[in-house]
Amino acid sequence: MTGIPTAAVAVVSLLTAVAPVYLAVAQEAPEATRSIEEGPGTPAKGAMTFEVEGVLQADYVQDFKRVDRNWDDTLRPSRIPTRKGQFGSDGHASVSARQSGFGFNATAPVAGHELHARFYFDLFGSGNNEGETTFHLEHAYAQWGQWLAGRTDTLFMDADIFPNIIDFWGPPGMVYVRNAQIRWSPIHTDRYRFAIAIEKPADDIDPGQIRVIDPALGENLQSDEKVPDLTVQFRLSGESDHIQIAGLLRRVGVETLGTPNNEPRRSKVGGGVNVTSTIKLPGSGDALLLGAVYGKGIASYLNDGGTDLAPGGTPEAPVASAVPLWGVSAYYNHRWSKSWTSSIGYGRTQVNNRSLQEADAFKFGEYSSVNLLWSPDEQLMMGAEAMWGRREDKDGHSGDDERLQFTIRYSFSAALLTASAP
Repeated sequence: MTGIPTAAVAVVSLLTAVAPVYLAVAQEAPEATRSIEEGPGTPAKGAMTFEVEGVLQADYVQDFKRVDRNWDDTLRPSRIPTRKGQFGSDGHASVSARQSGFGFNATAPVAGHELHARFYFDLFGSGNNEGETTFHLEHAYAQWGQWLAGRTDTLFMDADIFPNIIDFWGPPGMVYVRNAQIRWSPIHTDRYRFAIAIEKPADDIDPGQIRVIDPALGENLQSDEKVPDLTVQFRLSGESDHIQIAGLLRRVGVETLGTPNNEPRRSKVGGGVNVTSTIKLPGSGDALLLGAVYGKGIASYLNDGGTDLAPGGTPEAPVASAVPLWGVSAYYNHRWSKSWTSSIGYGRTQVNNRSLQEADAFKFGEYSSVNLLWSPDEQLMMGAEAMWGRREDKDGHSGDDERLQFTIRYSFSAALLTASAP
């Protein structure tokens, strides 16, 4: 746990710096800090609202090369082969409804504050369900006043910089993950937002050459998550743009199954900073979406690529290391007319590989896309998108992929208002 005291001092210093802002905002706008959701849209006293929402979507993807079969329906650079024929011959067609989803939102006044709950899922299987069209939870949380509990966007990310694209996964180089958490937001006004949370830890461990040095040991390693991750976010908003700074502090660890005291076991301190911004261009509906992130042991929070903990040193004296990485993303959303829009941009994640990672360990991934979308109505959208991605491994082997995607999407919602007894 070496390094925790220094990191803790940094977090305390950040809180100390933000405290005067909180006091100033609370004096200027006490109502805004008292309840996150209070405002013109708050239901009348004694009323509850319930809204169902859904998306029906079909995607046709024509891949001109090849990726891991479990990820045919989206372009993830980390799933691009770097050895010829690794996933089969070039060319693959896919038609999918996996981006379809359904959920509900509910609000009700509770003890002087609005209670808001959201539940939403899509059908894009991941994790143990990679490649399947199956239930995939996106949001399941409740928010009351300054408190939120459940699964939703991590505080370390900025969902507003996700571009207006139709590819499901999107560019690497940005923080993008939804996580179970308990969040406190003492400041939430139109201009300022500050929040802190504890979140579910999930370490990605790369055994690397440990499997070769000691096969029995390499097969029995598992991640060791003893404390929750700590995230913090500060956001300053203008009339049409914003800048956000988010921080992450975590412990990443590994232990061995079936040995006395689970030795060898190691842990390192990980953490990072994510700076993001949206810049609306005056006189148009256009916007620049920018992000830059750097840290060690934070790959689990990145949209694609990398690992949290990997072996370094020498075969005679291996050491566990929180893997450094950085990521950037830059996109431009353009509105041609009321019905026609486009988005173009680039993203990249790069890892500083450890000495005892395997030769085919992920080193960097990059991604670029451009599209043309038509929305004759708010509920209906169709369009086409061209994508390119590239992956390079630690040993310099690389591969790339080009594809086209055509999408038709129908969105719907229906709201109900239920009045309770006075």
